[in-house]
Amino acid sequence: MNFKNSGNGEPLQPDMLERRHFEVRTLKSIVLSSITIFAAVCACLPLFSVLIMLIYRGGKRLNLEVFYSLPPTAFETGGGFGNAILGTLFMIGLAALISVPFGIMAAIYLAEQGHCSRIAQTARFCAKTMTGLPSILAGVFAYAAVVLIMGHYSAWAGGIALSILMLPMILLTAEEAIKMVPSPMREAAYGMGCTPSQAMVKVTLPVAMPGIITGVVLAVARAAGETAPLLFTALFSDYWLHPNGPTASLAVLIYNYSGMPFENQIELAWAASLVLVIMVFILNIISRAIGQRKK
Repeated sequence: MNFKNSGNGEPLQPDMLERRHFEVRTLKSIVLSSITIFAAVCACLPLFSVLIMLIYRGGKRLNLEVFYSLPPTAFETGGGFGNAILGTLFMIGLAALISVPFGIMAAIYLAEQGHCSRIAQTARFCAKTMTGLPSILAGVFAYAAVVLIMGHYSAWAGGIALSILMLPMILLTAEEAIKMVPSPMREAAYGMGCTPSQAMVKVTLPVAMPGIITGVVLAVARAAGETAPLLFTALFSDYWLHPNGPTASLAVLIYNYSGMPFENQIELAWAASLVLVIMVFILNIISRAIGQRKK
């Protein structure tokens, strides 16, 4: 088969189609590809070094005792952070109970009225702005709105602070998931006699649910590692969970123990860091699995 050259109309010879390593375009491609690979390796080295150190230091102290024991005092050995795990799960669960319903309902409104409502456009702008909000500001807001009114630190205030950080992420991801539902599916529901609310509940939301769940899981993973909001709201406690009082969390425990001069507390901080990373890693795997199922 002859291949016509677009320039002069002459047939191309087979050797003319071979890649020449000394052409300018080939050299540029090799150089840029090498730079990209080198940059990717350099970006991954700090991450892998931290993970290796975390597994090495945290794995030595990780055992069953740390999951059901209370934190030790200054000169004690052993102990654990079972109360911090329980407090983290409680506050994240409370934040999800607050942010998920409001986030999904707001996303439905934005997806349905976003093109013709100034309120929807303003809400979307505020949500995008809040995604870049420093987490400490959410803690300051919850401190002023909850802690000062209640008169004490509590797990309730910590959950509210985390819900402020989770809400914009859930809202935006849920809105995009709803928008990606094909229009013919909604039109078919309308053609069968469904009202807009019935079409949303029975058609749109079930189809968009994998994307919504992915956003929820990512928001939970982000909230699990936040420290600053909890310093202003839940503070810390060496005792088991008491929702109406100061409550321990993994992030604050790591922050407190990493600066102590006692080796036992430093080892517990490494072990708690490993547990927290594993929790976030599992949540990210779940979100990716749901995303792949959606595709």
